[in-house]
Amino acid sequence: MAVNNKKKTIDENAALLMILEGTATETGEAFFKALVENLAKALNMKGAWVTEYLEKQGVLRSIAFWLDDALVDEYEYKISGTPCESVIEEKRLVHVPENVVTLYPDDPDLEPFDAVSYVGVPLLDIDGTILGHLAVLDSKPMPEEPRGLTIFRIFASRACAELRRLRAESEIHQREEKLGRLVDSAMDAIIELNCDGDITMMNLAAEKIFMESADKLIGENLSSLFSKESAYKLTLIIDELIQIKEGDKFLWIPGGLSARGSDDKLFQAEATISHYELGTENFFTIILRNVNDRLLAENKIKALSSEAEYLKEEIKSLLNFDEIIGNSKALQKVFDEINQVSGTDATILITGETGTGKELIARAIHAESKRSNNQLIKVNCAAIPAALIESEFFGHIKGAYTGATSDREGRFALADRGTIFLDEIGELPLDLQSKLLRVLQEGEFEPVGSSQTIKVNVRVICATNRNLLETVNEGKFRQDLFYRLNVFPIEVPALRERGDDIIKLASSFSEKSAHKMGINISPLSDEDMMRFKLYQWPGNVRELQNVIERAVITSRDGKLNLDQALPEMPSKNLNSSEEIHDGGSSQVRTAKEILDIERSNIILALESTSWRVSGDKGAAALLGIPSTTLSSRIKALGIERKG
Repeated sequence: MAVNNKKKTIDENAALLMILEGTATETGEAFFKALVENLAKALNMKGAWVTEYLEKQGVLRSIAFWLDDALVDEYEYKISGTPCESVIEEKRLVHVPENVVTLYPDDPDLEPFDAVSYVGVPLLDIDGTILGHLAVLDSKPMPEEPRGLTIFRIFASRACAELRRLRAESEIHQREEKLGRLVDSAMDAIIELNCDGDITMMNLAAEKIFMESADKLIGENLSSLFSKESAYKLTLIIDELIQIKEGDKFLWIPGGLSARGSDDKLFQAEATISHYELGTENFFTIILRNVNDRLLAENKIKALSSEAEYLKEEIKSLLNFDEIIGNSKALQKVFDEINQVSGTDATILITGETGTGKELIARAIHAESKRSNNQLIKVNCAAIPAALIESEFFGHIKGAYTGATSDREGRFALADRGTIFLDEIGELPLDLQSKLLRVLQEGEFEPVGSSQTIKVNVRVICATNRNLLETVNEGKFRQDLFYRLNVFPIEVPALRERGDDIIKLASSFSEKSAHKMGINISPLSDEDMMRFKLYQWPGNVRELQNVIERAVITSRDGKLNLDQALPEMPSKNLNSSEEIHDGGSSQVRTAKEILDIERSNIILALESTSWRVSGDKGAAALLGIPSTTLSSRIKALGIERKG
């Protein structure tokens, strides 16, 4: 920048003229490209660049970069360790007259650019926010020269103004785009009119409701969209709104409007109208909603409300729900039956003791069926009051009984094209059994209080812990309904009949409960497994899950506390060898005593079968456990055949 005093003014004027001529007719990106090129040439610099600042990333991204007589595309760099960092962080002009590479050794680009000197100035928004910066560099020293820096500042201000203009223009464009999307995403028809009643704008919903494109309707008079009476009503309201000088300039149109579709058929529409001024012109916005659409929406909302209410109950029931775990022979038989029947629409009756997982089996059948894409609706027949169960099954209309303040869909309607699971079917009142039989046979029913017959296509899965045949003999369950339900019976085995499944389930429940509570629990010990097997589990899987949860809550040093969680085992649950050893005493045994009892019992079984483990006449068959389980226990207890 330094030259002799006489020449200095001439050079500066020439530089100003060059930069002004090069940028005067340009805007936007073209302006910035022209600016850096002419700035570098006028000041005889190796490079010049203008950037935008990405604060979150701590990055400067070039808008235009001129280096070695050419534009550089997509130049971006982190400001950390560069001379630009001080420009941005301290919001001031930074001048490095020489040795810029030595002063900023962490800047990876200075040395490849053959940089020796640098000048940078921040570009600030009106509120002081950093927008970016303008900088030049050279491959020779750049002594400070006030007039040269003044030229630099002048064009930094011009660059800043253009950057602000582009930012403002972008914000306006974004606002317009968002406003357009807002209007076009509205479900109601929006129509703008001028003071003559001519259509000046309409949204997509208006195109849909009138079944005509905006291009065709813009410029048409409102009389083309409404009946003669409604068009006249709108004219009067427009005149009324124009007269309002203060206060609200919008009105609800009483009685709505009669709007005209493309087929010239009239439909009733609710409507509001508002007035606004733009310059010296008056405009009016009409918002319309087809009443027929509203009625359809209300009916849909009712249906969705019933479905949402049901799903809330389902979510509650699923909180403690787990996948089917186990591979015992008894459970494998159930799996085979599920595979056989899932692909059909046969009615299924699932039987088994309380807590065996009958609902889980029903869900598995539904998941494997051709109806799996539709809902599985659950009804617990024992949990619904007898007076309400018909309404729960088949729904009701408004006023059907005291408290029926609106129409409601029943569970069978919700399950249409899907599956309904009727748990505790043995608790169903006799008077409702005939109506259920009709649904099974005819696929139809009437909601409570209605004479309208509703058709449904529903697959029925039932479950009970009762002996339904005995209930039939007692006259508490219809025989014809029993045989209609018992098309494909599945009996879920009790937990005590599932052998090593008890241990698999206990381990799974333990891991999940511990994870849920944020507790570290050690794997089940041999003693734990023995105690689980000896207990009879009258509450089945549900009881096991509850016991495990209590044992985790009261655990000590990462070990399950079964002493507090597991119910006391009555003496009749212990094996016969205990009676041999204690003369029939029912006193409480320690864990070690129970292990000794198990060991003695296994040895007794082995000795009575000549130490044969497997086979029909082996010790495993005598003990009623799988041979693999017996082999595992023999090894765990250290049992060896003497001699």
